[in-house]
Amino acid sequence: MSADELIVPRFASEREEAEWWDAHPEFALRVLERAEAEGTLGNGSVARRRAALEAKDAALKLDAADITLASKLAERKGIEREVYLKELVHAALLKEAEALDQSSAA
Repeated sequence: MSADELIVPRFASEREEAEWWDAHPEFALRVLERAEAEGTLGNGSVARRRAALEAKDAALKLDAADITLASKLAERKGIEREVYLKELVHAALLKEAEALDQSSAA
């Protein structure tokens, strides 16, 4: 794999970048694997990315007011509602896991 194969284009907006990465999951995985091989990878990134690529869809029923609010907030960020909700769920799960780890260690 040559160095020019892993060049990420410049993006005009966060939305454009999110859409590009979403359309190129195999590229993202190669970038992460290369970083792992070089020892420059953050904690758990490759495993999370692999899991995301292999993940099954999960359906959640949300309150209509929550969906409306999520749509408005996602639009402000320039990303799709589903992407925004996935980010929120992921962040909340990490926070909860960290809190549980800290309480278990005490």
